[in-house]
Amino acid sequence: MKRVGGFRRKTRSKLRKNVHDKGKIYISRFLQQFKINDKVALTADSSYQKGMYHPRFHGKTGTVIGKQGNCYYVSIKDGAKKKKIIIHPIHLRGA
Repeated sequence: MKRVGGFRRKTRSKLRKNVHDKGKIYISRFLQQFKINDKVALTADSSYQKGMYHPRFHGKTGTVIGKQGNCYYVSIKDGAKKKKIIIHPIHLRGA
């Protein structure tokens, strides 16, 4: 049987923007810089899909462990496992 659903399945409320923020991409969040070992919160901006993490990690907190191009390597804990994710800074906030 074929798998039903894709990357954004069951994310209607999770990836919804506030009515006052719709259509806006804040340039300050786009250009923000983080240092290694900074704590960051994963909050997806659904209007910018590049560098977005899987929605199962939405709301998690992680640590910046490196940089690749414009994006950052973030280490998070998923259950008992440590995972390394590449995320664009528009989807990150300092924690």
